[in-house]
Amino acid sequence: MTNSVKSRPSERMAAAGSTKARYVIAVMLFVTVVINYMDRANLSVAAPLISEQFGLDTAQQGLLLSAFGWTYAALQLPGGWLVDRVHPRLLYPACLVLWSLATIFMGMVGSFAALIILRMAVGVFEAPAYPINNKVATRWFPERERASAIGFYTSGQFIGLAILTPVLTWLQHALSWHWVFVLTGAIGLVWGVVWYLVYRDPKDSKRANAAEVDYIRDGGGLVDVPPVRKGRQKISWVDMLIVLRRRKLWGIYLGQFCLTSTLWFFLTWFPSYLVNYRGMDYIKSGFLVSLPFLAALVGVLLGGVLSDNLVKRGFSLGTARKLPIITGLLLSMTMIGANFTNDTTLVVMFMCIAFFGNGLASITWSLVSAMAPARLMGLTGGMFNFIGNLSAIATPIVIGLLVSKTDFAPAFVYMTVITAAGICSYVFLVGKVERITE
Repeated sequence: MTNSVKSRPSERMAAAGSTKARYVIAVMLFVTVVINYMDRANLSVAAPLISEQFGLDTAQQGLLLSAFGWTYAALQLPGGWLVDRVHPRLLYPACLVLWSLATIFMGMVGSFAALIILRMAVGVFEAPAYPINNKVATRWFPERERASAIGFYTSGQFIGLAILTPVLTWLQHALSWHWVFVLTGAIGLVWGVVWYLVYRDPKDSKRANAAEVDYIRDGGGLVDVPPVRKGRQKISWVDMLIVLRRRKLWGIYLGQFCLTSTLWFFLTWFPSYLVNYRGMDYIKSGFLVSLPFLAALVGVLLGGVLSDNLVKRGFSLGTARKLPIITGLLLSMTMIGANFTNDTTLVVMFMCIAFFGNGLASITWSLVSAMAPARLMGLTGGMFNFIGNLSAIATPIVIGLLVSKTDFAPAFVYMTVITAAGICSYVFLVGKVERITE
C-alpha cells in the first residue's frame, strides 16, 4: 500500500491544541450546498404543473429542465478562472444574491420563454459555486479530513432535497408553483449576507488559532497559497493545456459526467416519472421523491468517512478515494430494475439503492483536491465541473427524446450504460492518484 497519508508527530501535537474553526466552515459549505441544490431542483417540483399550464410536450419539458445546464456548464471555465482570482468571501455572496434574484423572478413571470431565460441566468451565477467549495475545502482541511469534509457538505444537496422537496410540494399545492421559486430565492438572499459577514481564510480567521492553522498546513491544506495578482489577466493557453493534456485529469472529468448524469435524472425527470408514468398525485410523489434523496444522504456521508478511514489505515490515496466511487457507480446501475416490475414499492427501492450509490460515489471532488496543480485549483475544478455538468444538458434532453407518453424504459437503459462508462473511466484512465506538477 503506497502513497498513503500518515500523520506525523507534529501534526498530532498541533491537532491536540488546535481550535475547530474548520468545522464551522464545513457547516457553512453545507448550508450553501443545500440552498444551491434547492434552487436547482425547485423546477422539477413545479415542472408537472408548469407543463400543464403551458401545454408542454416531453421534448419541451426536457428543454426547460436542461436550460440551467446550458449556461452552468458553459461558464465552468470562466467560473474556475474567476475563482482563482476573486476571494471566496466576495465571490460567493455575489453569486448567491444574483442566482437567488433570478430564482425569485421565475415565480413572477408568465411565459415559457421567460422561464427558460431566467433558468439560464440561475445557471450563469451558480457556475462558480462548486469550484469555490473545493477551494475553501482545500484551504481549510488537511488531506486526511478532506474527503469527510467534502462528503459532509456534499450531503447538503441530498438532505436539503429530501427534507425540502415534500415542503415545496405542499407549498405548491397550498398556494401555487410560483411560490416555490419566490421562497427558495429569498432564502438564498439572506444566506449571501451571512457568508460575507462570517467567512475568512484560515490565517485571517479569529476563530482559528495558530495550532489549527499549523495542523491544516502540515496535513496538506493549502493555507499558504499566495494571493492572486491584481490587474486584468486572461486565461492562459499554457494553463489550459496543463488541465487538458493529462490523462489522469480526463479520467476524473469523464467519470464526473457519468456520475452526475444519475444526479440530474433525479433532479429533473424523477418527479415527472412518478406523476406521469406511475400515476401518483403530487403530495404522494413529493414524499416518495424524498426517499432516494435520504438514501443518497446516507451514501455520501458514508463515502467520505469510509474514504478517510482507509487513508488513516494506511491504504494508498488512490484506493481510498476510488473504492467508494467505483462501488457507488456499480450500485447506481440497479435502477435498470425499474424496467422489470410494475410494483411501485420495488421501483422506489431500486431508485433508493441507485441514489445511495450515487451518494457513496460523490466524493469525486476529493480527487480534484488531490490531483489538481496547486496554482490552478480553480481552473481544474472549472474544467471538471464543466465536463461533469454537460450531463445537466444531456440527461434531460436525451431522456425527453427517448421516452414516449407511455414508455419510460429507454431512460433507465441510457442511465445504466452511462454509469458503466463512468466505472471504466475511473478504472482505466485515472491510475495513481497524485498531484499534477506543471
